[in-house]
Amino acid sequence: MIAVVDYQVGNTGNVIRAFDRLGEDARLLSSPEELNGEFSLAVLPGVGAYGPASERLSTSGWGSRLTEWAKSGGALLGICLGMQLLCEKGLENGSFSGLGLIPGDVTLLGASKIPHMGWNSVEWTGTPEGFIPGISSGTYFYFVHSYALFDSPFAAGRTVLEGQSFVSMVIRGNVAGFQFHPERSGQEGLALLESTAAFIRGGQV
Repeated sequence: MIAVVDYQVGNTGNVIRAFDRLGEDARLLSSPEELNGEFSLAVLPGVGAYGPASERLSTSGWGSRLTEWAKSGGALLGICLGMQLLCEKGLENGSFSGLGLIPGDVTLLGASKIPHMGWNSVEWTGTPEGFIPGISSGTYFYFVHSYALFDSPFAAGRTVLEGQSFVSMVIRGNVAGFQFHPERSGQEGLALLESTAAFIRGGQV
């Protein structure tokens, strides 16, 4: 089963429907205590500002549970703000702690128009050995964000906006993240969601 984390930040419905289309049994979990060995993957969605989301993870107990889960070998996938929360810090209207599973800080995009909203391409860069995305480098996915991770040793994909390159996908063992929304990116998004989920289930931070 797949656990979709409900920490009152983000659209969990679209994520659950995407996994349903892949034939996966996805459950919405509202309590950290519900995440146990019955689940093969935890998904952290998220839409909105880093600070309130970071605080919500902390006060709800989800932050410590997800960190423990990932460090003990549980597969964890972050989507959009969820990917940003995997990082060390978010510098949106202050400095806020992330889960620290992916090195690096999340900072403001330097584009003339933000948020970056719409379709953009993702180029594979340094995908880990054995990972087969199932779709071509340069495929377009749907983005909605104003902040991004710019450097990471675990970058698996990058995207260029107005000449500025940022990390749009990370994979570190059993932890992965998408800056874009695979659940809103058609068949290509579903294919990448499926291949990534399968790969990180066998990884280790």
